[in-house]
Amino acid sequence: MVTNPSRVWVSDITYIQTKEGFLYLTTIIDLYDRKMIGWSLSNGMNTEETTLAAWKMAIRNRNVQKELIFHSDRGVQYANKKFANTIESYGVIRSMSRKGNCWDNAVAESFFKSLKTELIYGNKLIDKEQMELEIFEYIEIWYNKKRRHGALNYKTIEEFNNQNNIYKNVA
Repeated sequence: MVTNPSRVWVSDITYIQTKEGFLYLTTIIDLYDRKMIGWSLSNGMNTEETTLAAWKMAIRNRNVQKELIFHSDRGVQYANKKFANTIESYGVIRSMSRKGNCWDNAVAESFFKSLKTELIYGNKLIDKEQMELEIFEYIEIWYNKKRRHGALNYKTIEEFNNQNNIYKNVA
C-alpha cells in the first residue's frame, strides 16, 4: 500500500483500434489515489509521442517527490536513453517489470481492462478524432472524477483525497 502521493507511479501503453487504424494510449497512474496524472494518445509509438508526452503531463499535475518510484514494463519507449535520462534527471528510481510478466504492472493493466470493457468493446469502430474525445472524457471526467475505485474503499479519487486532506487546492 502506498501511503502518500507521488511515491509510486506506474505506466504502460496500449493500443486502441479505430476505423482509421490504431491509436496508442500511454498512461501514468499515481498508486496513492489511482489518479491518472499523465497520459498521451498518439498515432505512433515513438518516445516523444508516448512516454515523454505522458511524463510531461504527469509532472505538471503532480510534484516529483524525492525517491519517487516509476514502474513500467521493459518496452523500448521506457528503456531507451532519452526517456531514462529524462526521469533520472528528476532523481526518480526506475522499476521495470520482469521479462514477460504482466502481473508486475497489474494496476496499469487493470486500468486498460476497465477502459476497454467500459468504453471500447461492444462499440462500433469510430474515427480517430471521435475516439480521442471519448478517451479524454473517459479519463478526465469519468475515471478521475466520478468513478468509484475498489482500492479506495469505493470512493471517488476526490472523496478519497478530501478524506485524507490531500490536494485541497489542486484540481
